[in-house]
This record gives sequence, structure tokens and C-alpha cells, in this order.
Amino acid sequence: MMGDSMVKINGVYLTESNAIGHLKSHPLRLTCDGDFSEIKEQETFEGTTSVPSHLRSGGDQGRRHARTLPCPSSSDLSRLQTKAVSKADLQEKDTEIEVDEVFWNTRIVPILHELETEENIETICAACTQLHHALEEGNMLGNKFKRRSILLKTLYKLVDVGSDLLSLKLAKIILALKVSRKNLLNVCKLIFKISRSEKNDSLIQNDSILESLLEVLRSEDLQTNTEAFLYCMGTIKFISGNPGFRNEIINKGAVDILMDLIKQISENTKKCGTCSPNLGHLLVQVTATLRNLVDSPLARSKLLSISAIPQLCTVMEQYVGDKDVCTNIVRIFSKLTSYRDCCAALANYSRCYALFLNLINKYQKKQDLVIRIVFILGNLTAKNNQAREQFSKEKGSIQTVLSLFHTFHQVDLHSQKQACEGAELPQAQRPPSEAEDVLIKLTRLLANMAIHPGVGQALAASRPAVGLLLTTLEYKSLDDCEELVINTTATINNLSYYRVKNSVIQDKKLYIAELLLKLLVSNNMDGVLEAVRVFGNLSQDRDICDFIVQNNVHKFMIALLDAKHQDICFSACGVLLNLTVDKDKRVILKEGGGIKKLVDCLRDFGPTDWQLACLVCKTLWNFSENITNASSCFGAEDTNTLLVLLSSFLDEELALDGSFDQDLKNYHKFHWETEFKPVAQQLLKRIQRHHTFLEPLPIPSF
Repeated sequence: MMGDSMVKINGVYLTESNAIGHLKSHPLRLTCDGDFSEIKEQETFEGTTSVPSHLRSGGDQGRRHARTLPCPSSSDLSRLQTKAVSKADLQEKDTEIEVDEVFWNTRIVPILHELETEENIETICAACTQLHHALEEGNMLGNKFKRRSILLKTLYKLVDVGSDLLSLKLAKIILALKVSRKNLLNVCKLIFKISRSEKNDSLIQNDSILESLLEVLRSEDLQTNTEAFLYCMGTIKFISGNPGFRNEIINKGAVDILMDLIKQISENTKKCGTCSPNLGHLLVQVTATLRNLVDSPLARSKLLSISAIPQLCTVMEQYVGDKDVCTNIVRIFSKLTSYRDCCAALANYSRCYALFLNLINKYQKKQDLVIRIVFILGNLTAKNNQAREQFSKEKGSIQTVLSLFHTFHQVDLHSQKQACEGAELPQAQRPPSEAEDVLIKLTRLLANMAIHPGVGQALAASRPAVGLLLTTLEYKSLDDCEELVINTTATINNLSYYRVKNSVIQDKKLYIAELLLKLLVSNNMDGVLEAVRVFGNLSQDRDICDFIVQNNVHKFMIALLDAKHQDICFSACGVLLNLTVDKDKRVILKEGGGIKKLVDCLRDFGPTDWQLACLVCKTLWNFSENITNASSCFGAEDTNTLLVLLSSFLDEELALDGSFDQDLKNYHKFHWETEFKPVAQQLLKRIQRHHTFLEPLPIPSF
């Protein structure tokens, strides 16, 4: 044979380079119960001090190849540890099941002989598969049948061959034979070593070793086998990082098994009153695996069905000092709370708000943890007023959020100053910085919290809160960080809704209006929309109305009616409505074709948005207060169009004949009856009273 010279070991030919580790392995001997050990008792991994560093941390599921680990040698599986024969061991031997001699001699012995003499790896692997099937057929799996030690002795001799495929097949049989103690640990180490390489994922999947590992976690004792569980979970965590494995892992009951492990760890911690380091290491691997699995809808559904969220909160409370555990669980929640049902389940755990505040205060400088907690709180408060109230009632909640805002605001200011002094990428080309990312999530949380009247009024009156928001608008542009500027403006909009005596927003209204001008003239429609919304609230004040006219903002609002964007038209119309409260400013609607654009909005959006239709009618009602002739007030063409539209829209059958589901129909009917209909009827009557009909009006179809 060309290339490396060959060496024959255990009947298998290997190149000298592959055989080096094998030649250095120690002689094997069997202990009384068929377990194996090494005469030299020194272990590579012994106790908690030797746990590999990345089994201690959650790690990144996508970077197995970059991990550093003192890999367990394959000779770990052939180490002998002498031990005394206990009474329990003797009793176990008494319960051993006799083997059918004929079956043993005709089905098992030939395969064992082939394993000892065969030289081809593929043939040996095939023989291992045959052996597993035969043992299963003969009810010889488990640890209760005689001659088990003969089987194990043969299998152990093959461990050092060096083939990952063969090692997996051997490990699967060894696990099925229910080895215990050090042997269980070493076989878990062997599988873990193989799983570290992503190229072995297909081997693991094809050989169904996953089922064997889950069975270890399901059936073996946690306290006795904590370190074996750690390596077992390390393997499962690795393969759970492969999206192709996730549904298979979940379908094999992994979520139930992992949550049961978490429950056991939690109960043990509660019982002992302390957090065991080894159990902490294991908990990191379990939660890291769940973190990978929750990307699947199957896992999310399962977690909800077994009420897993409160249990995860409980164990995080117990291990609040363990950053890795907390980070993993927070990452799980950040994924789960993107879904409404999971969000509701977490919100129902009343202690979660205090827990998250505790974590923020404890890990305020750990950006990766803090940003996810703030994101979760933003999700919880997005559509749940009770969640807003519960969070606000936690001691120091708003102060903690504002303190966090101030901290990362300072970090961001410092970073921006450094960027100005050095060569940076053009702003539009770079993603948000870490500090900006936290600020984005914080402003979103504040905007959500401000929807609650009690919280909103308190924030509107808070100089620190409003000061931070205004400072952000001062030094950040849309080009710097679009999402932060838009979120900040949305928060100011929510706060500007509250017209309370001590409102800092009201005190600073003119300054806010000036800051918003740069948003109005931007090309960013989201930024424009948020700015117009703020003007909609602030324009209830006469000073702001004067500011709008003096700075020609009203012309911009009229132009926006042409945007064909429903939300923008709604907000712009709100500003124009507020302007027409002042008789002196009604004339502005004549500028830029304002009347025609309002009528077009009514035609285009009326049947789908009766609130917008109501705003248009109110604006036209204010504008026409001193009407003497409809045509001279609105223009002949727009007058005729208004008569047709209002007549049609006030016909309930025509107006509400949309293809909506029942809930949406009820929604439309409510706003049509309570908002649009009253003002539209009055406007139609006014126009009819001041209009001379020259010819019949056509009835349009909708």
C-alpha cells in the first residue's frame, strides 16, 4: 500500500499517524460488573474545576469549529478504575437474566468474532449495526443480562480505532447497555468530542445517537451523573444549533426533558439553599439548547402547553448571580415575546417585572444582557395596558429606565465625539452602535409606557425624561441613526398627548416644534409621519398654530394630503383641523389646493377609514362656518363632489358594504355611526342650504 505504513491493532489496519494514540493506551481489564476503568486513576476531567470553559458558557451555537477545549481522549473510554464490590453490586448480579444459548451462539458470537477480526472500517460499522439489532431482538439491551461484560470488552477494544462513525455506533450500543458512573461519563465525553465538528452533524443525525442521549437525560439520576449530563447536554446544544436538527430534537421530547432537568435543578437548589457549581454549568447548557430550539414554532407551542415560562423565571431568580444562565434565559424570552401568546404568558408571571429590574441593576454595564431585557419589556408593554401599569408600579422602575438611558446616552455621546475625530464609515453605511441599539430599545419602551395615562402624565412632567429625549433629537439626525430618532419622536408624540399643568412638553413646545422641522423636510416618510403626529397634538395650542403659519409648515401639511399614505393624511388633516379653529387661519386651506386635496382624501380613504373621513368633514365644517354660497366657499367642482360623496357615504348600505369579516364590520360601523355620521350630516345640510342645484347630480358607484 502506498503512503503511510500500516499498523494492525485489534484486528484493524491503521496508518501509523492514526495509531499513535492507540499504541500509547493502557491495557484493559474488566471489573466485576462489566464496567471498565484504568489502572492509573488520574482523570483528565475531575470535579468542577476541570469543566471545559465553553461548557461553562452558553457559547455561540454557530461557531463550534472555533471552540477551544481539552478534548477527552478516546482512551478515556478504556480507563480502568478499580473499585470494591458493594452489596448492591452483588444483588444486581443476582438479578441478571440468563441468555438463550442458541441465540447467543448463532446470532451474537459470529458478530463479535467479526468485530475482533475484521480489518475494514465500513464492515465493522455494519457489524455494529447488526449487533445492535440482534441485541434488541434478543432482549439483551440494558444492564440485566449475563455475558454483558463480554460484549462490553469487545466494544471497548474498538474505541481507539479513530473513526468517528465507528465511535458513534459503539457509543450507541454502550449507552443501550446502560453503563454507569465513569463509563457513562466517558462515553458522553466521546460523543461530545465527535459533536464538536460540524462535519459530523450528518453522522449524528443518521445514527440517531440523539435518542440515546435524550434517554440518558430522561432515565439516569441527575445527582449521580451531573458531569455526564453536562457532556451529554453539550452535544445536544451543539446539534441544536443546526436548524435541520431542531424539529427532530423537539419531536423526540427534548423540550419536556430539558424543562424537567431545569425543574430538578431548581428543586435541588431550593432544597440545598445554595447554587451548586456543577448544576450551574449544566443549567447553562440546558438553557443554551432551549435558546436554540425556541426558534421553532413546535418548541414555542410546547413551552406554552407545559407552562414552562414561570419555571424559567423561577430558576433565573435562583441563579440571578450567574450571568451565563441569565443571558440564556433572557435570550429565550426575547425570542418568545415576539409572539403574542408567549408575551401574555410571561406578562401573567407578576414577579417578572421585579426580576428584570433586578437584572438591569445588577448587570447595567453588560450591554448584551441589558438590551434584551429592555427589548422584552418593550414587547410586554407594546399592547398590554396592564403590563404597563404593573411595570410602572415596581419600585424604581421608571428611575431605572431613565438611569439606563442616561448611562448609554453618555456612552453614545462619547462614541460620536470620537467618530467625529477619526475616519468613520458614512453614517448611512453603518449599523447602529451598541449604545444606539440600547437607546433604540429604551425609547421604544418609554413610548409604550407613555400610552398608559398615569405613566404618560408622569413622564410628560419629568424634566429628566423629557430632557433626555430632546437632547437625543438635538444631536442625532436620521442619517446618524434613523430608528433612534423615529422612536424618540414617537415617545415625544405620546407624551404631547397629555395636556397637564406641569407638562415639560408644553413648556418646551416651541423648541420641540423647531427640532421637528428637520424631520418634516427629510425624505424619510416614517420620520415625517412621527413629526406630523407631534404637530397634531401640539397644534391645539395657539402659539404652535402661529409657529406653523409663520414657518409655512401648513403648506407642507397641505402637500402631504397628496401623499396617498393613509396615516400621513390622517395626521396632516388633524393639524389642518386645529388650524381652522382660528378664524384668521382658515384662509390657508385655499392655498395649494387645500380644499380639493381634502375632498380627494375623503373620496380615497373614506370607505376604509371613517375616522379620517370625520377629520376631513370637521375641517371643512370649521372652514365653512361663515358660508354664504357653497360654490364660492368650496369651489363649484368640489361642492358637487362633496354633495355626491356625503350623500353616498351617509347611506348605510352603501357605506358599510365592504368585504370585511364580522369584527372589522363592527369596527367600521362603530366609527361610522359615532364619529363620521353626525358631522357629515351637518356638513351636508349646510352645503345643501347654500347651494343652487343647476342639474341632477350623478350617483357614483363604489
